Amino acid sequence: MKTLKFLGLAAVSAFGLALAAPSTAQQSDSQQAENQLKDPPSAFLVDKRRASWHAEVQRTERGFMIGNPKAEASLIEWISYTCPACANFAREGEGAMDLALLAPGHMNVEVRPVIRNAIDLTVSMLVQCGGEEEFKERHRMFMMGQRTWLPKVQSAPQTQLASWSSGNKAARLSMASALGFDDMLANRGVSRMDISTCLSNDEAAQALVQNGSADRTEFSVTSTPSFALDGERLADVHGWNTLYPVIAERFKPENSSQ
Repeated sequence: MKTLKFLGLAAVSAFGLALAAPSTAQQSDSQQAENQLKDPPSAFLVDKRRASWHAEVQRTERGFMIGNPKAEASLIEWISYTCPACANFAREGEGAMDLALLAPGHMNVEVRPVIRNAIDLTVSMLVQCGGEEEFKERHRMFMMGQRTWLPKVQSAPQTQLASWSSGNKAARLSMASALGFDDMLANRGVSRMDISTCLSNDEAAQALVQNGSADRTEFSVTSTPSFALDGERLADVHGWNTLYPVIAERFKPENSSQ
């Protein structure tokens, strides 16, 4: 297993995962699919009496689970914060699933970060910095804001990228300051001291790398976003347009226990 000193832009490039390039196929017809789920057919019946599970969050061994822990279906979502296709999925699918599946308790979603580079490592550490109840806010803040902060990474001098590529404590603190990540969290009530403490936690950084390695071994996760439904990784599903038909089939009225 690679240690942190081997985690960097060069190592990521060796796996064919360039920082600026999406690692998945382009999405299509996603808006249509989102509208279908936001205005759910009979397969997605919302019980308005129990529509609050989407606010429940708990930390898991490898990520954070949102929703009813005892839901009839469980989805794992593997994402990279530097992956544009992952940000597209967050914009197109996460809100729709919140409304129709998570809120009424039909399904839970576990978000697991994939560490492709040192930027991913830093953002992932910041997303898990704070209480479980604010995880969704931090996760979506970085995803929805990716169009603003990712170009800053891509335009950074090569010397600066090289200095960050180790992913060590000093590099994490430096990139958080230079890219405005610390301001993003501070503006949402996280203290500067807590931000520094989170980024300085080498044990937490190592755990993120180890968890990603475990998921590659167990689920053969090689691209982002990727998904597993009820413990089985979904082949060739790398966006909302391809995930929607799978969960629609899963929740056909004849298959639903609700």
